[in-house]
Amino acid sequence: MRKALIVGIDHYQHINPLKGAVNDAYEVKGMLERHADSSVNFGCKLMVGTGPSDVITRVELKDAVKALFEDDTEISLFYFAGHGYIEPNGGYLCAGDCKTGDDGVPLSDVMSAAINSPASNKIIILDSCHSGALGQNYLNNQVSEIGEGMTILTASTKSQYAMEKNGGGLFTGLLVDALGGAASNLVGEVTPGSVYAHIDQSLGSWSQRPVFKTNVNRFVSLRKIQPPLPPEDLRRIKEFFPTAGHEFQLDPGYEPEHPNADSKKTPIFEILQKYNRVNLAVPVGTKHPYHAAIESKTMRLTALGEHYRRLVEDGLL
Repeated sequence: MRKALIVGIDHYQHINPLKGAVNDAYEVKGMLERHADSSVNFGCKLMVGTGPSDVITRVELKDAVKALFEDDTEISLFYFAGHGYIEPNGGYLCAGDCKTGDDGVPLSDVMSAAINSPASNKIIILDSCHSGALGQNYLNNQVSEIGEGMTILTASTKSQYAMEKNGGGLFTGLLVDALGGAASNLVGEVTPGSVYAHIDQSLGSWSQRPVFKTNVNRFVSLRKIQPPLPPEDLRRIKEFFPTAGHEFQLDPGYEPEHPNADSKKTPIFEILQKYNRVNLAVPVGTKHPYHAAIESKTMRLTALGEHYRRLVEDGLL
C-alpha cells in the first residue's frame, strides 16, 4: 500500500496569499496517483485551500498528517506547498488559519509522526520557505535527526525562501519534471535520489538550494515510466560485452543500408545503436556507430554501460 497526502494552500485568512501552491498540488497528485502506463501508484488524498470556502485549518492539517503516518504502508508520502515560518525554536507549516506563523503545524510534529510511523518508507517533500529546517536538532544546528526509513526533500534551506515561477513553485516544477521521466533510470524508475539530483542540477549556485536528507538502506521507486530501452535489449548487454573492457567488433554487414548487409547482424546493430543513444556504448576511433560499422571498427561500453553490464551479470536486472 502506497499512500500520499498532498496539500496546497493559496488562501490564507490573515497572511499574504499565494498563487501557485494549489496548482502545484494538483500537478503532483497527477504524477503520483498513476504510473506512466496508467496503472495505479499512490492512493492520494488531496487537500487544497483555494478560497474562504475551503480554508485548511491547523487542526485539519495536523490530523491529516497524523492519519497519513499511522498505517503500516510500503510508502507514506507527505507533500506540502504553502507558506513556511521559522524562528529560533523551530519551523512551522502555515495552515490557512495562521495569524503569526508560529501558530502553524510545527515541523517537529511532522517529524514525530513520521519517525513513529510503522510505514516502511516515510517521504516528506516540502515546497515552502525555510523548509530545510525539517529534521534539524535545535540544540545542535549541525545535527539532523532522521529516523530509519525516512527521506526528506525540501525546496530550500532553513534560511531561504521558496520561489514561485510561471504560476507555480520553482521547486515543484522541477519535481514534476523529474517524476514525469526526467529523473528516471534506464529501467524506467524514478527514485527520491534521482529526483534530488535532477532538481539540484537544474538550480544555479546562487538560486534557492534544495535540501535532501535520508536514512534508508535502499531507494524506493516513486513512479515508473516507459524505459528508454526495452528491458530485453538491456539484458543482452552482457551477450555483446561479456567481460569488462570488451570491444564489440563491427563490419559493414551490420549496417542495414550497406550492399553486404547481413540479416543476422543488422538486428544486433540496431540494439547497439540504442545503447549509443542512451550513453551505454560508444564507437572507438569515430563519432558515430554507422562509421564504426563501415570502417570495421569496434564499440565499447561507457562507465554507465559497465555498471549495467555488472547488474545483468549479477542477476540484478
